Amino acid sequence: MNLYQQQLQHQTRRHFLAGSGISLGSIALGQMLGENCAAAEAPTNPLSPKQSHFKGKAKRVIYIHLTGSPPHLDLWDYKPELVKRNNEDCPDEFYKGKRFAFTSGRPKLMGTPRTFKQFGKGGTWMSDAIPNFHGLADDLCVIKSMTTEQFNHAPAELFVHTGSPRPGRPSFGSWVTYGLGTENENLPGYVVLISSGVQPNGGKNTFGAGFIPSVYQGVQCRSKGDPVLYLSDPKGMDRNMRRSSLDALKDLNETAAKDFGHPETLTRIAQYELAFRMQMTVPEVMDISKENAKTLEAYGAKPGGASLANNCLLARRLTEQGVRFVQLFDWGWDFHGTNPSEDIRDGLTNKCATMDKPIAALIRDLKERGLFDETLIIIGGEFGRTPFREGRTSKGKVLGRDHFPNAYSMVIAGGGARGGYSHGETDELGFSVARDKVHVHDLQATWMHLLGFDHEKLSYRFQGRDYRLTDVHGHVVKDLLA
Repeated sequence: MNLYQQQLQHQTRRHFLAGSGISLGSIALGQMLGENCAAAEAPTNPLSPKQSHFKGKAKRVIYIHLTGSPPHLDLWDYKPELVKRNNEDCPDEFYKGKRFAFTSGRPKLMGTPRTFKQFGKGGTWMSDAIPNFHGLADDLCVIKSMTTEQFNHAPAELFVHTGSPRPGRPSFGSWVTYGLGTENENLPGYVVLISSGVQPNGGKNTFGAGFIPSVYQGVQCRSKGDPVLYLSDPKGMDRNMRRSSLDALKDLNETAAKDFGHPETLTRIAQYELAFRMQMTVPEVMDISKENAKTLEAYGAKPGGASLANNCLLARRLTEQGVRFVQLFDWGWDFHGTNPSEDIRDGLTNKCATMDKPIAALIRDLKERGLFDETLIIIGGEFGRTPFREGRTSKGKVLGRDHFPNAYSMVIAGGGARGGYSHGETDELGFSVARDKVHVHDLQATWMHLLGFDHEKLSYRFQGRDYRLTDVHGHVVKDLLA
Protein backbone atom coordinates (compact mmCIF):
# COMPACT_ATOMS: atom_id res chain seq x y z
CA MET A 1 0.00 0.00 0.00
CA ASN A 2 1.32 3.47 -0.82
CA LEU A 3 1.62 6.46 1.52
CA TYR A 4 -1.43 8.25 0.12
CA GLN A 5 -3.75 5.31 0.83
CA GLN A 6 -2.33 4.88 4.34
CA GLN A 7 -3.02 8.54 5.12
CA LEU A 8 -6.56 8.34 3.74
CA GLN A 9 -7.33 5.29 5.88
CA HIS A 10 -6.36 7.09 9.06
CA GLN A 11 -8.67 9.98 8.21
CA THR A 12 -11.78 7.78 8.27
CA ARG A 13 -13.99 7.28 11.34
CA ARG A 14 -13.68 3.50 11.09
CA HIS A 15 -9.90 3.57 11.40
CA PHE A 16 -10.06 6.17 14.20
CA LEU A 17 -12.37 3.92 16.23
CA ALA A 18 -10.25 0.86 15.47
CA GLY A 19 -7.21 2.60 16.95
CA SER A 20 -8.96 4.40 19.81
CA GLY A 21 -8.26 1.57 22.26
CA ILE A 22 -4.61 2.55 22.39
CA SER A 23 -5.12 6.29 21.95
CA LEU A 24 -4.74 7.17 25.68
CA GLY A 25 -1.54 5.16 25.86
CA SER A 26 -0.28 6.94 22.75
CA ILE A 27 -1.01 10.33 24.34
CA ALA A 28 0.85 9.37 27.50
CA LEU A 29 3.80 8.06 25.48
CA GLY A 30 3.82 11.24 23.46
CA GLN A 31 4.01 13.32 26.65
CA MET A 32 7.02 11.29 27.81
CA LEU A 33 8.83 11.45 24.50
CA GLY A 34 8.06 15.13 24.02
CA GLU A 35 9.54 16.63 20.90
CA ASN A 36 10.90 13.28 19.66
CA CYS A 37 7.39 12.05 19.02
CA ALA A 38 6.54 15.09 16.90
CA ALA A 39 9.78 14.69 15.00
CA ALA A 40 8.99 11.05 14.25
CA GLU A 41 5.72 12.08 12.60
CA ALA A 42 7.34 14.65 10.33
CA PRO A 43 7.32 13.83 6.61
CA THR A 44 10.40 11.86 5.63
CA ASN A 45 12.54 12.25 2.53
CA PRO A 46 11.14 9.78 -0.07
CA LEU A 47 14.67 9.34 -1.49
CA SER A 48 16.17 8.13 1.79
CA PRO A 49 18.12 4.84 1.41
CA LYS A 50 15.91 1.75 1.68
CA GLN A 51 16.49 -1.99 2.02
CA SER A 52 15.84 -4.34 -0.89
CA HIS A 53 14.09 -7.70 -0.46
CA PHE A 54 17.42 -9.50 -0.11
CA LYS A 55 21.09 -8.59 -0.44
CA GLY A 56 21.72 -7.90 -4.11
CA LYS A 57 25.10 -7.98 -5.85
CA ALA A 58 24.45 -4.63 -7.56
CA LYS A 59 24.04 -1.38 -5.62
CA ARG A 60 23.73 0.91 -8.61
CA VAL A 61 23.07 0.87 -12.38
CA ILE A 62 24.61 2.49 -15.45
CA TYR A 63 22.31 1.84 -18.42
CA ILE A 64 23.76 2.78 -21.83
CA HIS A 65 20.95 2.73 -24.37
CA LEU A 66 22.08 2.81 -28.00
CA THR A 67 19.04 4.53 -29.47
CA GLY A 68 17.93 3.11 -32.81
CA SER A 69 19.39 -0.33 -32.09
CA PRO A 70 22.82 -1.40 -33.37
CA PRO A 71 23.16 -4.24 -35.93
CA HIS A 72 23.87 -7.15 -33.58
CA LEU A 73 24.76 -9.46 -36.50
CA ASP A 74 27.70 -7.17 -37.25
CA LEU A 75 28.83 -6.85 -33.64
CA TRP A 76 28.06 -9.87 -31.44
CA ASP A 77 26.20 -12.67 -33.26
CA TYR A 78 28.43 -14.29 -35.88
CA LYS A 79 26.58 -16.30 -38.56
CA PRO A 80 29.00 -17.99 -41.01
CA GLU A 81 26.12 -19.70 -42.83
CA LEU A 82 24.51 -16.34 -43.46
CA VAL A 83 27.83 -15.07 -44.83
CA LYS A 84 28.00 -18.12 -47.11
CA ARG A 85 24.49 -17.43 -48.44
CA ASN A 86 24.99 -13.68 -48.82
CA ASN A 87 22.76 -12.06 -51.50
CA GLU A 88 20.56 -15.18 -51.91
CA ASP A 89 16.79 -14.76 -51.90
CA CYS A 90 15.36 -14.96 -48.42
CA PRO A 91 13.52 -18.32 -47.87
CA ASP A 92 9.73 -18.02 -47.79
CA GLU A 93 9.33 -19.17 -44.19
CA PHE A 94 11.38 -16.25 -42.92
CA TYR A 95 9.48 -13.35 -44.46
CA LYS A 96 6.05 -14.42 -45.79
CA GLY A 97 3.18 -13.36 -43.55
CA LYS A 98 5.50 -11.26 -41.36
CA ARG A 99 5.62 -7.50 -40.92
CA PHE A 100 8.73 -5.38 -41.22
CA ALA A 101 9.09 -1.65 -40.79
CA PHE A 102 10.42 -0.80 -44.28
CA THR A 103 10.74 -4.06 -46.21
CA SER A 104 8.22 -5.74 -48.48
CA GLY A 105 8.53 -8.44 -51.15
CA ARG A 106 11.33 -10.99 -51.14
CA PRO A 107 14.47 -9.51 -49.55
CA LYS A 108 18.06 -10.62 -50.10
CA LEU A 109 20.00 -12.32 -47.31
CA MET A 110 22.96 -10.31 -46.09
CA GLY A 111 25.89 -11.88 -44.27
CA THR A 112 28.10 -9.55 -42.28
CA PRO A 113 30.99 -7.83 -44.07
CA ARG A 114 32.74 -7.55 -40.69
CA THR A 115 35.55 -9.82 -39.47
CA PHE A 116 34.75 -11.88 -36.37
CA LYS A 117 37.06 -13.58 -33.86
CA GLN A 118 36.69 -15.19 -30.45
CA PHE A 119 38.09 -13.52 -27.35
CA GLY A 120 38.64 -14.34 -23.69
CA LYS A 121 38.48 -17.62 -21.81
CA GLY A 122 34.84 -18.11 -22.81
CA GLY A 123 35.53 -17.58 -26.52
CA THR A 124 33.11 -14.66 -26.91
CA TRP A 125 32.54 -13.76 -30.57
CA MET A 126 33.09 -10.09 -31.41
CA SER A 127 33.57 -8.19 -34.63
CA ASP A 128 36.35 -5.85 -35.66
CA ALA A 129 33.92 -2.92 -35.25
CA ILE A 130 34.36 -2.97 -31.43
CA PRO A 131 38.13 -3.45 -30.86
CA ASN A 132 38.17 -1.93 -27.38
CA PHE A 133 35.75 -4.56 -26.10
CA HIS A 134 38.04 -7.42 -27.19
CA GLY A 135 40.23 -7.15 -24.10
CA LEU A 136 37.18 -7.12 -21.80
CA ALA A 137 35.61 -10.36 -23.04
CA ASP A 138 35.92 -12.03 -19.63
CA ASP A 139 33.95 -9.20 -18.00
CA LEU A 140 31.02 -9.22 -20.43
CA CYS A 141 27.84 -11.27 -20.45
CA VAL A 142 26.51 -11.29 -24.03
CA ILE A 143 22.86 -12.30 -24.36
CA LYS A 144 22.33 -13.45 -27.96
CA SER A 145 18.78 -14.75 -27.55
CA MET A 146 16.82 -11.59 -26.76
CA THR A 147 13.32 -11.19 -28.15
CA THR A 148 10.57 -8.56 -28.03
CA GLU A 149 7.15 -8.00 -29.61
CA GLN A 150 7.82 -4.41 -30.67
CA PHE A 151 9.40 -3.49 -34.03
CA ASN A 152 9.03 0.31 -34.06
CA HIS A 153 11.38 2.53 -32.10
CA ALA A 154 9.19 4.42 -29.63
CA PRO A 155 7.07 1.49 -28.39
CA ALA A 156 10.10 -0.84 -28.32
CA GLU A 157 12.13 1.68 -26.36
CA LEU A 158 9.32 2.25 -23.89
CA PHE A 159 8.90 -1.51 -23.56
CA VAL A 160 12.50 -2.21 -22.56
CA HIS A 161 12.61 0.76 -20.16
CA THR A 162 9.12 0.65 -18.62
CA GLY A 163 7.75 -2.82 -19.34
CA SER A 164 4.97 -1.40 -21.54
CA PRO A 165 4.97 -0.18 -25.17
CA ARG A 166 2.63 2.67 -24.21
CA PRO A 167 3.50 5.83 -22.25
CA GLY A 168 2.51 6.18 -18.62
CA ARG A 169 4.41 3.43 -16.78
CA PRO A 170 7.35 4.05 -14.41
CA SER A 171 10.77 3.51 -15.94
CA PHE A 172 13.29 0.97 -14.68
CA GLY A 173 15.35 3.75 -13.09
CA SER A 174 12.25 5.04 -11.29
CA TRP A 175 11.50 1.59 -9.90
CA VAL A 176 15.09 1.32 -8.67
CA THR A 177 15.08 4.68 -6.88
CA TYR A 178 11.57 3.96 -5.53
CA GLY A 179 12.84 0.67 -4.11
CA LEU A 180 16.34 1.67 -2.96
CA GLY A 181 16.38 5.44 -2.56
CA THR A 182 19.76 7.10 -3.04
CA GLU A 183 23.05 7.33 -1.14
CA ASN A 184 23.80 11.04 -1.78
CA GLU A 185 21.26 13.58 -0.57
CA ASN A 186 22.94 16.36 -2.58
CA LEU A 187 22.42 14.72 -5.98
CA PRO A 188 19.40 13.19 -7.73
CA GLY A 189 18.98 9.45 -7.29
CA TYR A 190 18.34 9.03 -11.01
CA VAL A 191 20.33 11.05 -13.55
CA VAL A 192 19.84 11.05 -17.34
CA LEU A 193 22.51 12.11 -19.85
CA ILE A 194 21.86 12.39 -23.59
CA SER A 195 24.48 12.47 -26.36
CA SER A 196 24.23 13.01 -30.12
CA GLY A 197 21.78 15.84 -29.47
CA VAL A 198 18.57 13.80 -29.77
CA GLN A 199 16.06 12.75 -27.12
CA PRO A 200 15.12 9.05 -26.94
CA ASN A 201 12.40 7.93 -29.35
CA GLY A 202 10.05 7.23 -26.45
CA GLY A 203 10.53 10.79 -25.22
CA LYS A 204 10.77 11.68 -21.55
CA ASN A 205 8.36 8.86 -20.73
CA THR A 206 11.38 6.60 -21.23
CA PHE A 207 12.84 7.95 -18.00
CA GLY A 208 9.64 9.17 -16.35
CA ALA A 209 8.03 8.04 -13.10
CA GLY A 210 4.61 7.28 -14.59
CA PHE A 211 2.05 7.02 -11.81
CA ILE A 212 4.47 6.69 -8.89
CA PRO A 213 5.56 9.93 -7.15
CA SER A 214 7.48 12.16 -9.54
CA VAL A 215 10.41 12.46 -7.13
CA TYR A 216 11.56 9.13 -8.61
CA GLN A 217 11.73 10.28 -12.23
CA GLY A 218 15.03 10.81 -14.04
CA VAL A 219 16.65 14.25 -13.80
CA GLN A 220 18.17 15.19 -17.14
CA CYS A 221 21.59 16.82 -16.85
CA ARG A 222 23.75 18.32 -19.58
CA SER A 223 27.45 17.78 -20.13
CA LYS A 224 27.69 21.13 -21.95
CA GLY A 225 26.54 24.48 -20.55
CA ASP A 226 24.58 24.66 -17.29
CA PRO A 227 24.29 21.07 -15.98
CA VAL A 228 20.62 21.54 -15.05
CA LEU A 229 18.40 24.21 -16.58
CA TYR A 230 16.93 26.84 -14.23
CA LEU A 231 18.92 25.49 -11.25
CA SER A 232 20.72 28.79 -10.55
CA ASP A 233 19.11 31.62 -8.57
CA PRO A 234 17.31 34.31 -10.59
CA LYS A 235 18.69 37.85 -10.65
CA GLY A 236 18.15 39.71 -7.41
CA MET A 237 18.01 36.59 -5.24
CA ASP A 238 21.04 35.39 -3.29
CA ARG A 239 21.51 32.04 -1.56
CA ASN A 240 20.33 33.30 1.86
CA MET A 241 17.11 34.67 0.39
CA ARG A 242 16.56 31.38 -1.45
CA ARG A 243 17.03 29.50 1.85
CA SER A 244 14.48 31.70 3.63
CA SER A 245 11.97 31.24 0.82
CA LEU A 246 12.39 27.48 0.85
CA ASP A 247 11.98 27.33 4.64
CA ALA A 248 8.64 29.12 4.34
CA LEU A 249 7.52 26.82 1.52
CA LYS A 250 8.64 23.78 3.48
CA ASP A 251 6.51 24.77 6.48
CA LEU A 252 3.44 25.19 4.28
CA ASN A 253 4.05 21.92 2.42
CA GLU A 254 4.64 19.94 5.63
CA THR A 255 1.30 21.20 6.95
CA ALA A 256 -0.38 20.11 3.70
CA ALA A 257 1.35 16.72 3.86
CA LYS A 258 0.01 16.07 7.37
CA ASP A 259 -3.49 17.24 6.46
CA PHE A 260 -3.92 15.53 3.10
CA GLY A 261 -1.19 12.88 2.88
CA HIS A 262 -0.64 13.26 -0.84
CA PRO A 263 2.75 11.81 -1.91
CA GLU A 264 3.32 14.62 -4.42
CA THR A 265 3.51 17.07 -1.49
CA LEU A 266 6.46 15.12 -0.11
CA THR A 267 7.89 15.10 -3.62
CA ARG A 268 7.64 18.89 -3.78
CA ILE A 269 9.44 19.30 -0.45
CA ALA A 270 12.17 16.86 -1.47
CA GLN A 271 12.66 18.45 -4.89
CA TYR A 272 12.92 22.02 -3.53
CA GLU A 273 15.49 20.92 -0.97
CA LEU A 274 17.39 18.80 -3.48
CA ALA A 275 17.53 21.68 -5.97
CA PHE A 276 18.99 23.94 -3.28
CA ARG A 277 21.72 21.42 -2.43
CA MET A 278 22.36 20.65 -6.11
CA GLN A 279 23.32 24.28 -6.76
CA MET A 280 26.60 23.60 -4.97
CA THR A 281 27.16 19.92 -5.76
CA VAL A 282 26.12 19.42 -9.39
CA PRO A 283 28.49 21.92 -11.04
CA GLU A 284 31.40 20.30 -9.21
CA VAL A 285 30.58 16.68 -10.06
CA MET A 286 29.76 17.56 -13.68
CA ASP A 287 33.09 19.33 -14.25
CA ILE A 288 35.25 16.71 -16.00
CA SER A 289 38.09 19.21 -16.47
CA LYS A 290 39.21 18.15 -12.99
CA GLU A 291 40.13 14.70 -14.35
CA ASN A 292 43.76 14.12 -15.31
CA ALA A 293 44.90 13.97 -18.93
CA LYS A 294 45.37 10.19 -18.83
CA THR A 295 41.75 9.62 -17.80
CA LEU A 296 40.39 12.04 -20.40
CA GLU A 297 42.42 10.30 -23.09
CA ALA A 298 41.25 6.84 -22.00
CA TYR A 299 37.61 7.87 -22.43
CA GLY A 300 38.19 10.14 -25.41
CA ALA A 301 36.45 12.87 -23.39
CA LYS A 302 36.82 16.60 -24.04
CA PRO A 303 35.79 19.09 -21.32
CA GLY A 304 33.14 21.51 -22.51
CA GLY A 305 31.80 19.18 -25.18
CA ALA A 306 28.75 16.94 -25.41
CA SER A 307 29.46 13.32 -26.30
CA LEU A 308 28.96 9.75 -25.19
CA ALA A 309 32.62 9.77 -24.09
CA ASN A 310 31.96 12.72 -21.76
CA ASN A 311 28.79 11.08 -20.49
CA CYS A 312 30.54 7.78 -19.73
CA LEU A 313 33.10 9.67 -17.65
CA LEU A 314 30.29 11.57 -15.94
CA ALA A 315 28.55 8.26 -15.23
CA ARG A 316 31.62 7.11 -13.32
CA ARG A 317 31.82 10.40 -11.41
CA LEU A 318 28.11 10.25 -10.52
CA THR A 319 28.11 6.62 -9.37
CA GLU A 320 31.24 7.33 -7.35
CA GLN A 321 29.26 10.04 -5.55
CA GLY A 322 26.42 7.66 -4.67
CA VAL A 323 23.92 8.28 -7.48
CA ARG A 324 21.79 5.16 -7.70
CA PHE A 325 20.89 5.08 -11.41
CA VAL A 326 22.63 6.76 -14.35
CA GLN A 327 20.92 6.51 -17.73
CA LEU A 328 22.81 7.32 -20.93
CA PHE A 329 21.03 7.68 -24.27
CA ASP A 330 23.14 7.79 -27.43
CA TRP A 331 21.26 8.40 -30.68
CA GLY A 332 22.44 7.31 -34.15
CA TRP A 333 22.26 3.48 -34.19
CA ASP A 334 19.43 3.08 -36.73
CA PHE A 335 21.44 1.40 -39.51
CA HIS A 336 18.95 1.30 -42.39
CA GLY A 337 21.55 2.21 -45.00
CA THR A 338 19.75 5.33 -46.20
CA ASN A 339 23.05 7.25 -46.20
CA PRO A 340 26.78 6.42 -45.88
CA SER A 341 26.78 7.02 -42.11
CA GLU A 342 24.31 4.13 -41.81
CA ASP A 343 26.44 1.67 -43.78
CA ILE A 344 27.40 -1.39 -41.71
CA ARG A 345 30.94 -1.12 -43.08
CA ASP A 346 32.57 2.32 -42.68
CA GLY A 347 29.49 3.90 -41.09
CA LEU A 348 29.42 1.31 -38.32
CA THR A 349 33.18 1.59 -37.81
CA ASN A 350 32.87 5.34 -37.30
CA LYS A 351 29.88 5.12 -34.96
CA CYS A 352 31.41 2.34 -32.87
CA ALA A 353 34.55 4.44 -32.45
CA THR A 354 32.45 6.89 -30.41
CA MET A 355 31.05 4.09 -28.25
CA ASP A 356 33.35 1.15 -27.56
CA LYS A 357 36.34 3.22 -26.39
CA PRO A 358 34.49 5.20 -23.69
CA ILE A 359 32.44 2.21 -22.51
CA ALA A 360 35.58 0.06 -22.30
CA ALA A 361 37.30 2.89 -20.38
CA LEU A 362 34.30 3.11 -18.04
CA ILE A 363 34.45 -0.61 -17.24
CA ARG A 364 38.21 -0.47 -16.60
CA ASP A 365 37.85 2.67 -14.50
CA LEU A 366 35.13 1.12 -12.34
CA LYS A 367 37.30 -1.96 -11.84
CA GLU A 368 40.31 0.11 -10.78
CA ARG A 369 38.19 2.04 -8.27
CA GLY A 370 36.56 -1.07 -6.79
CA LEU A 371 33.09 -0.14 -8.09
CA PHE A 372 32.63 -2.67 -10.90
CA ASP A 373 31.39 -5.60 -8.80
CA GLU A 374 28.60 -3.47 -7.32
CA THR A 375 27.63 -1.60 -10.50
CA LEU A 376 25.34 -3.23 -13.06
CA ILE A 377 26.21 -2.00 -16.57
CA ILE A 378 23.65 -2.51 -19.34
CA ILE A 379 24.45 -1.96 -23.04
CA GLY A 380 22.03 -2.36 -25.93
CA GLY A 381 19.16 -1.08 -28.05
CA GLU A 382 15.42 -1.68 -28.22
CA PHE A 383 15.42 -4.53 -30.78
CA GLY A 384 17.67 -6.12 -33.41
CA ARG A 385 18.34 -5.79 -37.15
CA THR A 386 17.27 -8.11 -39.96
CA PRO A 387 19.49 -10.83 -41.46
CA PHE A 388 18.55 -9.37 -44.87
CA ARG A 389 18.95 -6.04 -46.61
CA GLU A 390 16.52 -3.25 -45.81
CA GLY A 391 13.89 -3.02 -48.58
CA ARG A 392 14.23 0.68 -49.45
CA THR A 393 18.00 0.48 -49.82
CA SER A 394 18.37 -3.06 -51.19
CA LYS A 395 19.40 -1.97 -54.67
CA GLY A 396 21.86 0.74 -53.56
CA LYS A 397 25.53 0.62 -52.66
CA VAL A 398 24.98 1.34 -48.95
CA LEU A 399 24.40 -1.78 -46.82
CA GLY A 400 21.70 -1.47 -44.18
CA ARG A 401 19.32 -3.65 -42.13
CA ASP A 402 15.67 -3.23 -41.14
CA HIS A 403 14.12 -3.39 -37.64
CA PHE A 404 13.89 -6.93 -36.23
CA PRO A 405 12.22 -7.93 -32.93
CA ASN A 406 12.53 -11.74 -33.12
CA ALA A 407 16.18 -12.14 -32.15
CA TYR A 408 18.90 -9.76 -31.05
CA SER A 409 21.73 -9.23 -28.56
CA MET A 410 22.27 -7.20 -25.39
CA VAL A 411 25.23 -7.00 -23.03
CA ILE A 412 25.41 -6.75 -19.24
CA ALA A 413 28.49 -6.54 -17.03
CA GLY A 414 29.44 -6.11 -13.38
CA GLY A 415 26.95 -6.06 -10.51
CA GLY A 416 26.77 -9.84 -10.24
CA ALA A 417 26.43 -10.57 -13.96
CA ARG A 418 28.26 -13.63 -15.27
CA GLY A 419 31.40 -12.48 -17.06
CA GLY A 420 33.00 -14.23 -20.02
CA TYR A 421 29.70 -15.83 -20.95
CA SER A 422 27.51 -15.86 -24.06
CA HIS A 423 23.93 -16.85 -23.38
CA GLY A 424 21.57 -18.42 -25.90
CA GLU A 425 21.84 -18.92 -29.60
CA THR A 426 19.97 -17.96 -32.76
CA ASP A 427 19.44 -20.24 -35.76
CA GLU A 428 22.13 -20.50 -38.43
CA LEU A 429 20.71 -17.54 -40.37
CA GLY A 430 19.81 -15.44 -37.32
CA PHE A 431 16.04 -15.30 -37.85
CA SER A 432 14.86 -16.83 -34.58
CA VAL A 433 16.07 -17.90 -31.15
CA ALA A 434 17.19 -21.53 -31.27
CA ARG A 435 18.14 -21.93 -27.60
CA ASP A 436 17.57 -20.23 -24.22
CA LYS A 437 15.19 -17.46 -25.27
CA VAL A 438 15.24 -14.32 -23.09
CA HIS A 439 12.21 -12.07 -23.33
CA VAL A 440 12.45 -8.39 -22.36
CA HIS A 441 10.47 -9.09 -19.18
CA ASP A 442 12.87 -11.92 -18.30
CA LEU A 443 15.83 -9.56 -18.61
CA GLN A 444 14.05 -6.95 -16.48
CA ALA A 445 13.32 -9.58 -13.81
CA THR A 446 17.02 -10.52 -13.85
CA TRP A 447 18.11 -6.88 -13.48
CA MET A 448 15.81 -6.55 -10.47
CA HIS A 449 17.18 -9.76 -8.94
CA LEU A 450 20.75 -8.47 -9.25
CA LEU A 451 19.65 -5.38 -7.30
CA GLY A 452 18.13 -7.51 -4.54
CA PHE A 453 14.46 -7.40 -5.57
CA ASP A 454 11.84 -10.03 -6.16
CA HIS A 455 10.36 -8.45 -9.30
CA GLU A 456 6.91 -9.74 -8.37
CA LYS A 457 6.95 -7.97 -5.01
CA LEU A 458 8.29 -4.52 -5.88
CA SER A 459 4.94 -3.03 -6.90
CA TYR A 460 2.81 0.10 -6.65
CA ARG A 461 -0.99 0.19 -6.39
CA PHE A 462 -2.64 2.42 -8.98
CA GLN A 463 -6.27 2.55 -10.11
CA GLY A 464 -7.21 -0.55 -8.17
CA ARG A 465 -4.37 -2.91 -9.09
CA ASP A 466 -0.74 -3.53 -8.29
CA TYR A 467 1.74 -2.67 -11.03
CA ARG A 468 5.34 -3.74 -11.42
CA LEU A 469 8.12 -3.30 -13.99
CA THR A 470 7.56 -6.76 -15.48
CA ASP A 471 3.74 -6.42 -15.58
CA VAL A 472 2.48 -10.02 -15.07
CA HIS A 473 5.38 -11.71 -16.85
CA GLY A 474 9.09 -12.42 -16.49
CA HIS A 475 11.39 -15.01 -14.95
CA VAL A 476 14.89 -14.53 -13.56
CA VAL A 477 17.44 -16.02 -15.97
CA LYS A 478 19.76 -17.69 -13.48
CA ASP A 479 22.40 -18.54 -16.07
CA LEU A 480 23.13 -14.82 -16.38
CA LEU A 481 24.12 -14.61 -12.71
CA ALA A 482 27.75 -14.96 -11.59
